[in-house]
Amino acid sequence: MSAAELPGTAVPAPPPGMVVTGRYDEGPGYRINRPAGAGSWLLTWTTDGSGLLRQGTVETTARAGDLVVLAPGVPHSYEVGPGARRWRFWWTHCQVRPHWIPWLAPRALGDGVYAVGAPDGTRARIEAAFHRVLADSRWTGTGAPPAPAAGDDPVAVAHGSAARELALCALEEAVLLATAGAHPVAPGEDAGDERVRRAEELIAADPAAPHTVRSLAARVALSPSRFAHLFTARTGVPPMRALREARLRHAARLLESSDLTVERVAAASGFPSPFHFNRVFRERYGVPPGAYRSGERR
Repeated sequence: MSAAELPGTAVPAPPPGMVVTGRYDEGPGYRINRPAGAGSWLLTWTTDGSGLLRQGTVETTARAGDLVVLAPGVPHSYEVGPGARRWRFWWTHCQVRPHWIPWLAPRALGDGVYAVGAPDGTRARIEAAFHRVLADSRWTGTGAPPAPAAGDDPVAVAHGSAARELALCALEEAVLLATAGAHPVAPGEDAGDERVRRAEELIAADPAAPHTVRSLAARVALSPSRFAHLFTARTGVPPMRALREARLRHAARLLESSDLTVERVAAASGFPSPFHFNRVFRERYGVPPGAYRSGERR
């Protein structure tokens, strides 16, 4: 039994911004404990047996066909369910796409915990989607992405923005299939969602533009305070944090695909200060921009 499997052992989560996925088949005694929570979201999909997950004051049991999602920043632990002989499950650490939050919201249990029992008819396809997350995370960005294979290592880290985006596309399919038809829309919610989606499109279309809460709110015909409230409620992150993430993703793509200097990448991604860009890029990706371009990625 490894240190990560010892009851009570504190295990660090992957750095924020990474996509790390795996499939485990664990027996009694397996337990992960993170007293400070994680900097990224954790999604688990159970295929056999049961697991017990705790976050904050919330506790939930995951059985075959259950998707349990834990938001970042809240102390959590998880282990093989009491009395269960095994817990076979998929897991992924990542930054979720903002539009997943409304899909998950109707299944919120509190303290950033979401639990969804997927319909029987979707489970085989969700399982296939997690296989693709694992395979796509191994893509180098050249040639064809690898096909899922039974003998693959059970854990993979997506290096490069193309592999991360491809893995997130497969993960999005799993989340959508699990949550489809499970969330009624509250009266008046459509209008707010549409305005938030429009703001997300504006950010995605030109992340380097000088967006502010006020300018984005004006584009979607909302007051700044109302816009900030709706955006955060619908996506789980404040508008300026979402903008920073979009700029960092854009910068990562430029570092991978262009010969622009780091200073020009910073400017082209909306960071007027190279010093600030270096600092936030390192916080997000674990290495400075120059090292990232050279392939020294964590």
